[in-house]
This record gives sequence, structure tokens and C-alpha cells, in this order.
Amino acid sequence: MWGNKKIRSSKIETLIGQSIEVDGDISFNGGLHLDGTVKGNVTSENASNSVLVVSEQGQISGDVRVPYAVINGTINGNVYASEKLELSHKACITGNVHYNVLEMASGASVNGNMLHENKERQLLEHKTQPVEQQEEPEQEVNEVALAKSGFSGG
Repeated sequence: MWGNKKIRSSKIETLIGQSIEVDGDISFNGGLHLDGTVKGNVTSENASNSVLVVSEQGQISGDVRVPYAVINGTINGNVYASEKLELSHKACITGNVHYNVLEMASGASVNGNMLHENKERQLLEHKTQPVEQQEEPEQEVNEVALAKSGFSGG
């Protein structure tokens, strides 16, 4: 959708067509593209590059647990995206959404709580300097602003 960090491309190994309805849980590795209906939980096995793509026609009635997901259909259940979740403009989720990184297009809807879950590994990758060094410039800026306003801190 936007930005430089697109969801990692994963080979689509499973396709559930528009006329297919699955009653039961699905566990997958790699890529799953859903155009049909699943009445059950959708879970990726312990594969860090697993991707779920739910098209505009796709529907899931159950919980979703995947590292990466691109949703443009309907999900009635909780969504757990441990790495990245993309909600396209026709996405409709009724349930809580647990995410690490979220991209949400105008028109997407979530009827539930949005719960951001930081991953320690990714937080450490983004820091370029220790927290103490980051806070000092802010304090200097605040002191300069106070001096310009004529306020004396004494």
C-alpha cells in the first residue's frame, strides 16, 4: 500500500476460490489467498514469512493468527498479526485487532479494539542512539523556549 516496508512477498501455495466454503480450522505455511469463505480459525504454522491475503470476496468467521496479512474482505473474529497488517479500503473486521505494524486505508473498518503490540527486536533496530542522548536536545530546546518567553525558572 504505502511506505517502503511492503509485506514480504511469499509464494502463494494455497488458493481458496470464491465458490469454496470451508467448515473448520485452517493451518498453513507460506502464502494463503482467500476468495471464498472459512468458518473456523485461520492460523499460520511457525513460519515467519507466512502471508494471508483475504480478497474483497473473502470471508472468515473465526480468529486469524498470522505474521503478515493483507485484508480486503470480511473477518468476524479477532486478528493477531505479529509482524504487519494491511487493511485495504474494503476491509471489515468485527473483533479485536492485535498488530505490530499497521497500514489502514481510508474506508477500512474495525469494530473492536485496536491493540498495538511492540516487538522488542524491532524497537531496538529503529533506535540509533541511547535514550539519554535523545532527551538532552529536547531539554535544551525547552530551555531556549523559556528564555525567549521571558520566563525565569528561579
